[in-house]
Amino acid sequence: MDEETIVWKGYLACIGEDSCVVQSPWYLGDDCVFGADSDYTTLAIAAIQLLQSKGSQINSINALNDVEASIIFMATGVEVMQTSNDDSEELTANWDLCISDDARVVVCKTDCDVELWEPEGGLEVDEEFHQQITLAWEKECLPEHVSQGAYISEQQYQEGAAARLNLMSQKMDGELIWPPRQMDKKGNLMPQASTSLQEVATIESWTKLAAAGAPSEFSIRAPLLGGITTVFVRFEQGPRGVFLLVDDEDNNPKIGDQVQFAIRRIYAQEAFIRYGLKCQIIRD
Repeated sequence: MDEETIVWKGYLACIGEDSCVVQSPWYLGDDCVFGADSDYTTLAIAAIQLLQSKGSQINSINALNDVEASIIFMATGVEVMQTSNDDSEELTANWDLCISDDARVVVCKTDCDVELWEPEGGLEVDEEFHQQITLAWEKECLPEHVSQGAYISEQQYQEGAAARLNLMSQKMDGELIWPPRQMDKKGNLMPQASTSLQEVATIESWTKLAAAGAPSEFSIRAPLLGGITTVFVRFEQGPRGVFLLVDDEDNNPKIGDQVQFAIRRIYAQEAFIRYGLKCQIIRD
């Protein structure tokens, strides 16, 4: 494996011919820990996407039950063959997703030997903030936690998640429309989303909601994050959309900034995490 550290989707990564390691950039002492909106699922998606970007063909992957298989499939098209630690059933995929004890994942060909590397560019997280944000997510993920704002059921989320996670737009009358919708303004059924938008956009406007003014979906975490920042962006192909900025970077958006996209945790309701695209400002 090439031991050069690259930054990918806000994570630190190292890639080889048939394997890659992706981890959080954050450290608490000697321990690698998750950022404010990351988990094993977001790391796994980033690792698979990195290998796919280098030409690897991955149809299915073996994994334990530490990741959300449906989200990985919707985001990457890779089927996750899951088993528990005590399950004797033999998995048949040619790729493995390995989860470490810290905030790190390995994706590799089955029976491939992978050596972990010492990444460059690690950052020290504030211990109190890390403990508070971890506890906040634990509270948010409780089955009894339901937002007092706009309620989106798990079924509603699942219906549109794949198109949103892949920036799939609809083409109608020569115009691209995103996010996809079921009907046009006249009540006619819209065509299936089939055109992928480029994963770079330009900020046209932005706003930061104070903790007290943030939607109730974020009421537990917003005070810890100092509010919630959203950006209104324009894609080169024409569509515009509103996105959150990632939570674990120092975000000071400006109109005209270029952004790229990464899949992160958005919020949780009824013990189900809603994952989605968030923006990362592209720095020179």
